[in-house]
Amino acid sequence: MGFSRRDLFRSGGWTAALGLLRGHKAWGAPARSLVVGPDIYQSIGVRPLVNCKGTFTIVSGSQTLPEVKKAMDEASRHYIHLDELMDAVGARLAELTGAPWGIVTAGCAAALTHATSACIAGADPEKMQRLPNLAGLKSEVIMPRSSRNVYDHAIRMLGVKIVEVDTKEQYVAAINEKTAMTAILAGPSDKFLEQIADVARDKGIPVLVDAAAEVLTIPNAHLKRGATMVAYSGGKCIRGPQCAGLLLGPKDLLQAAWLNSAPHHAFGRSLKVGKEEIMGMLAAVEMWVKRDYDAEMRTWESWLSHISEKVSAIPTVRTQVQQPSEGLSNRTATLRISWDAARVGITGDELEKYVYENEPRIVLGGSSGGMRGGNGESSISINPYMMMPGEDKVVAARLYEVLSKPPQITRAPEPSGQPAAVAGQWNVRLEFNRGAADHLLFLEQDGENLTGTHKGDLLSGDLRGTVKANEVRVRSSFRYEGTRIGYSFEGKLENGVLAGTVSMGEYGNARWTAKRHPYPAGFGRRNG
Repeated sequence: MGFSRRDLFRSGGWTAALGLLRGHKAWGAPARSLVVGPDIYQSIGVRPLVNCKGTFTIVSGSQTLPEVKKAMDEASRHYIHLDELMDAVGARLAELTGAPWGIVTAGCAAALTHATSACIAGADPEKMQRLPNLAGLKSEVIMPRSSRNVYDHAIRMLGVKIVEVDTKEQYVAAINEKTAMTAILAGPSDKFLEQIADVARDKGIPVLVDAAAEVLTIPNAHLKRGATMVAYSGGKCIRGPQCAGLLLGPKDLLQAAWLNSAPHHAFGRSLKVGKEEIMGMLAAVEMWVKRDYDAEMRTWESWLSHISEKVSAIPTVRTQVQQPSEGLSNRTATLRISWDAARVGITGDELEKYVYENEPRIVLGGSSGGMRGGNGESSISINPYMMMPGEDKVVAARLYEVLSKPPQITRAPEPSGQPAAVAGQWNVRLEFNRGAADHLLFLEQDGENLTGTHKGDLLSGDLRGTVKANEVRVRSSFRYEGTRIGYSFEGKLENGVLAGTVSMGEYGNARWTAKRHPYPAGFGRRNG
């Protein structure tokens, strides 16, 4: 169905999605100097990839349209006054999108930050200079609980308190003199917008919708349903500059958001957008109203058809084209390729890792099947949204090659022997790339199965895992605000010490050691 950001949040796969590309072997050594040309990345030792995953920032989002590249190049050749430029661009964005006004920001997250600043401080320079000191200012943002997500950090960075609600009644009760705005994540939770739009309007509370990965609807679907402002990523489906975003809404509020950003000396000064990105983003919107989306969809489906036809010739391999689900985010068909790992000889996880590490380098999405024995159902998915012309042939040939003649995969053998006794409290030391932390693991054991609690510096959460012979694997997840921090511990028990590596997804890996908590002599005995 194609993954939206919402799908990843709900599946718990966000940490894995962002951390997927970590931990792979390095490739080559950087060249001594940059060579500007077709091999610009290779010249410094970085390998480009074929993007079959979608508009993820970790794999550089999208490729800008030719018209955008030209606009950015031409814009770089002149000096202009940025306030005059944004005023002219705002007027043109209003003409193109039908919104009252528009500004270009340094990405969608920057748009969220500037919109929040504007709702707190307006265009009052004394209030602007006080941020993020919110004493005496509006300091709360109401969000439906289902809208909480990793990106709302861009709102929280102002120091505001996020007030979570589930119903219209709770929303009405949450409104007070501290309420600065309402924020909603586009997707299933944006239905909340229609329930509270009238209340928010009557109370004078701006409503901001985060529609980063959505297609740009004209007239705008969110503004039409009662949103005050809506924010988009410029470097996703709109195919503008990767470091650009779009904020649409009323002229006075958006001009205040612009004053709260660079080049002005305010909280958003660090979130600078240059003349090149501003004009590139405008060019992308100019092209958006001219592009033939239906024709693009037919092209993407033809690429999937070619890949499907090629790999379907392999025994046990099955393919299914899945049409996009309801919604406006990352709307494209995807191809699901499934096979019997025992007969083919490679699992989905192994294939995904192999084609990423070797040439031609391909990043896939949604792999499944990674059992040590290499048995069972496996699959991968192909998202054509950000593929370039001709890459369907590259991908089809590569997948056919790997699935028909899989490489020799060295799999770690299953540990044998009785599971070690690891129940109890363990004092854990985490050694990060920089810094360290002391955590606690409380393990309960039933044969090979482990359950319990992982307690960090401030947070704690349930854990699950296994112990096979002396090998321990434990996973936990902490919720904090709109995000989750995941830990995957792998290690061995030797001489009474657990030690190994913990993966934290997008935050990299750390070394960990753990020793049993030393209870004092006689602890737990009854007196008398």
